[in-house]
Amino acid sequence: MNNLGFIEKLLDGVEVEWKELGEVLVRTKGTKITAGQMRELHKEGAPIKVFAGGKTVAFVDVGDIPESDINKEPSIIVKSRGVIEFEYYDKPFSHKNEMWSYNASGKMVNIKYIYHFLKLNEHHFQNLGSRMQMPQIATPDTDKFQIPIPCPDNPKKSLEIQAEIVRILDAFTAMTAELTAELNLRRQQYNYYRDQLLNFEEGEVEWKTLGELAFNHNPKRKPITSGLREPGEIPYYGASGIVDYVKDYIFDGDFLLVSEDGANLLARNTPIAFSISGKTWVNNHAHVLSFDTYEERKYIEYYLNSIDLTPYISGAAQPKLNKKNLESIPIPNPTFEGKERIVAILDKFDTLTTSITEGLPREIELRQQQYEYYRDLLLSFPRSEDEVVA
Repeated sequence: MNNLGFIEKLLDGVEVEWKELGEVLVRTKGTKITAGQMRELHKEGAPIKVFAGGKTVAFVDVGDIPESDINKEPSIIVKSRGVIEFEYYDKPFSHKNEMWSYNASGKMVNIKYIYHFLKLNEHHFQNLGSRMQMPQIATPDTDKFQIPIPCPDNPKKSLEIQAEIVRILDAFTAMTAELTAELNLRRQQYNYYRDQLLNFEEGEVEWKTLGELAFNHNPKRKPITSGLREPGEIPYYGASGIVDYVKDYIFDGDFLLVSEDGANLLARNTPIAFSISGKTWVNNHAHVLSFDTYEERKYIEYYLNSIDLTPYISGAAQPKLNKKNLESIPIPNPTFEGKERIVAILDKFDTLTTSITEGLPREIELRQQQYEYYRDLLLSFPRSEDEVVA
């Protein structure tokens, strides 16, 4: 797959005819079902998958929806509202009736080939949808979209070329899927070991408040409105990470930031405690803490990210973790050697599961980049001057 000469030979001299998607595939309807009905009918392990917008799905039994609304051909599902995207599915399914799907029943075309081409052009449909108040596209947008068919006068060769393109691209998606499954497994292991390592029996260690273990630098924080920030290379931090880059700095060293306010204090979509190093600027939406050693700082970071902070958060409309409540949080305080052992283990899992420069996330990113590179190479067919671009 890394041999560009092979790809050049595969496509050398290949003629292409551009055809409308509605002519190339068969469009199928969905079923009349509400979100409430999907929740009521959903049964884990049921054989029929029902798609709705975004990632919303339900699994239902045969008989829960009309037989005529069940598609059994490998298909491309068009998610036409909200987040506009395409999904391939090869088991029995249906979808809400404001969506639609395509299959290749009775057509001399490889459905996965069309799917990869549509994924290549997903932004085209997202741009069309963005013109509406609620992002959405209509059936003519996909029906009229033009698809390149190689060797149109030789159906057998055409299918062979399509199948080879699919084989190459599927190999990359399979690698990405395997790595993603591995990443999910490692994250489960990480959560398990983190909970085990940070769970202490009564009397096993002494407990101290966070205020006793950390030095608070909040008085040095200084917010700058966006219009007054002088652009530079110094990271400007807020409650959940880097907000901007500025010219000057107020901190220089290793610190632990803890979110002071914002919905993420309850949602926990991103860590509420995170380490920063070097020259930085921090606004008044994050507490700034320092510790004597790396091990003590990282130990507190892992612990705060593992516990429920709801009892220490005030405010309904705008959740807030004020300085008094933050410093009152009880922390198990093992020996330095104990903290060192815990941090060494969790650092390895953290690198494996979150690092963007190494570990599984980096591998997944590289495989996705390879897939997109070869997809562009294999599916960017030239058009003649008299062909109309969809």
